[in-house]
Amino acid sequence: MSTTKRADIGVVGLAVMGANLALNFADAGNTVVVYNRTTSVTDDFMADNTDKALVASETLEELVDRLEKPRKILLMVKAGGPVDAVIADLVPLLDQGDIIIDGGNSRFTDTERRVEQLAEKGIRFLGVGISGGEEGARYGPSIMPGGDPAAWPHVESLLKGIAARASDGAPCCEWVGPGGAGHFVKMVHNGIEYGDMQVIAEAYDLMHRGLGMTPNEIGDVFDDWNRGKLQSYLIEITAQILGMTEGAEPLIDKILDAAGQKGTGKWTVMASMDLGQPTALVAEAVYARIVSSDPDRRLSLASIYPSPIGQLESVAIEDVEAALYASKIISYAQGFRLLDGASKEYDWDLDLGIVASLWRAGCIIRAAFLEDIMTAYKSTSGLADLTEEPFFSDALLSAEHSWRQVVSGAARSGIPVPAYSSALAYFDGMRSPRLPANLIQAQRDFFGAHTFERVDRPRGEFFHHEWAETD
Repeated sequence: MSTTKRADIGVVGLAVMGANLALNFADAGNTVVVYNRTTSVTDDFMADNTDKALVASETLEELVDRLEKPRKILLMVKAGGPVDAVIADLVPLLDQGDIIIDGGNSRFTDTERRVEQLAEKGIRFLGVGISGGEEGARYGPSIMPGGDPAAWPHVESLLKGIAARASDGAPCCEWVGPGGAGHFVKMVHNGIEYGDMQVIAEAYDLMHRGLGMTPNEIGDVFDDWNRGKLQSYLIEITAQILGMTEGAEPLIDKILDAAGQKGTGKWTVMASMDLGQPTALVAEAVYARIVSSDPDRRLSLASIYPSPIGQLESVAIEDVEAALYASKIISYAQGFRLLDGASKEYDWDLDLGIVASLWRAGCIIRAAFLEDIMTAYKSTSGLADLTEEPFFSDALLSAEHSWRQVVSGAARSGIPVPAYSSALAYFDGMRSPRLPANLIQAQRDFFGAHTFERVDRPRGEFFHHEWAETD
């Protein structure tokens, strides 16, 4: 095609996500110039898409030269060192005011650093969270942009033009905040995704081992749940997975029970510890994957410790559904607490209602009840905890009996439910007027003179007792 018209956006990196985003931009009416370090990848991509408004470049210099000013360049390369390497190669080629967009799963602290460093050179940098996998990238992802606010007006129409649309027609793309806010929101999204997958897996395990149901029968249950309050992308694909066969056997039974991870769940837990926010369910989901990753050790221990697994007592499918829903509410409540804590710590001024709105379509955790979360934050100014909102508090109280039945029944049957147990412990802890932390603080004061506060004195006054004194 002719290259007399300069391109609207450049895409660096043509792996699955980069290639599909480039096609999405082109379908939205943009001219896109593409570059991949391996030239043959670019050649193959161009050969497969001759009908699109795409321009190939063999070098970064060519890519930069073919872009309309201010240049807008989307990086879809591996997080970490590769991003810094491409930025280092690009900066000498750019002019002040040009915009670099990192659309990968970069750690938010790296984005904070890059925003500051590039601003000193007059380059505007955006860290943009993109969720939706291959299909989302191609036909409409959820997009969470943050970084240099001065860059947003120049890319807003581009990004909103390729984003997924919620049921009300709004694009699932809106400015999140400065610095690393966009990538932080994406990180928390991924942490919640870990939690969602774990609570679903525990429901499957309870029905399979505890209730003796076949994968196909369990798939039918998930399909039914997807028509109600648990409607979500992950519930939908779980039903499809459990119905898949290879020959006459369920494919799920042939898959090794060792789950991998790429690190964003771990980052979420680490950030929660830094900020003093309890994302305990995400932590349990991360650790559950770690436990699963050593099947040989588990087989060895199974020979030492015979399992008590038997039929779950006094637990019905409806109880499992309630436990899953309640645990899911807790997971999201913890995630939004983390977002609120980060917003205050880093002065991002996150609008949690907007964040919820971005996840309604296009992303992996899209679910019907995100509409309820969005409504809660938009209607209740300064909502500190999602579990305080009447819609969710009523749901938790309604689920409580079933939730306890499932957790206690699973314990008796030897079926691990770390996410359900953790969520219930958080629920009980947060509603306890008094916890045994008074003893912990006394112990700390005994061995380390760390002091303590008193219930009969105002908060903020600290005391030390000479515990080892003798009469």
